[in-house]
Amino acid sequence: MSLETDRREYRYAGLDVDSLAKDPHAQFKSWLDEAIERGISDPTAMCLSTCAVGARPSQRIVLLKSYDKSGFVFYTNLESRKAREIQSNARVSLLFPWLKLDRQVIIEGEAIALSRDEVENYFVKRPEGSKIAAWVSRQSMPIESRAQLEDSYNRMSHRFAGEEILAPDFWGGYKVYPDFFEFWQGRENRLHDRFSFSRDNPSSAWVMNRLSP
Repeated sequence: MSLETDRREYRYAGLDVDSLAKDPHAQFKSWLDEAIERGISDPTAMCLSTCAVGARPSQRIVLLKSYDKSGFVFYTNLESRKAREIQSNARVSLLFPWLKLDRQVIIEGEAIALSRDEVENYFVKRPEGSKIAAWVSRQSMPIESRAQLEDSYNRMSHRFAGEEILAPDFWGGYKVYPDFFEFWQGRENRLHDRFSFSRDNPSSAWVMNRLSP
C-alpha cells in the first residue's frame, strides 16, 4: 500500500544557533512549556526505548512525571518488561514527539532506580484508582481475560476500602540521567534543523553540533 506522505511540509518554525539555548535542559523546558501552552495532547508522553540482553530493543509510551537539571523521572512496575531490561542494561532512550509543532526531542542516558522514599512520596499523590491498579496489575504478564483483570481490581478495592493505600514493593520508578540530547525542528523541503548536545560525564561541558537532516 502506497502512502502519499511526501507532500507533507513542515512550516511551524525554524531553529538556529541564535535561538537555541546554550543548555539542553533549558531548551527542553522551553519546548515543553510551549507544547503545554499550545494544548498539545499528552505533552509529557514519551517513548521509552530499552534493550534486553542480546540487543533486542523494545519501546513503549510512558509519562514524564518530573524533571530537573539532573534528569527525567518516570514510574513503573518493577517486574515489567521495561524494568527487567533496565536492570540488565541501564542505557535507555526517550523520545518526545510533539508532531503538531513539527518537533521531536531525543534524550539518551542511564536509568537509575529511585529511592523508596521518592517512590512513596509520589505514590501517595496518585488517584485512588491508580493506586489500586498498581497493586492489581502484574505488568507485562499474560492474563486470561479482561474479566479477570476487572475482578482482581474489584477484590482489591474491597480489600483497601477505608484504608490508606501504600505503594507495593514491586512498584517504583527511575530517573534518566542524560548525556545526549537531540532537538529536531521540521522545515520545508525536508531541510530540517537538528542540533545535538553531548557530554562524556556529568562534570563535562555540553558540546553542541548542528546535524545534517
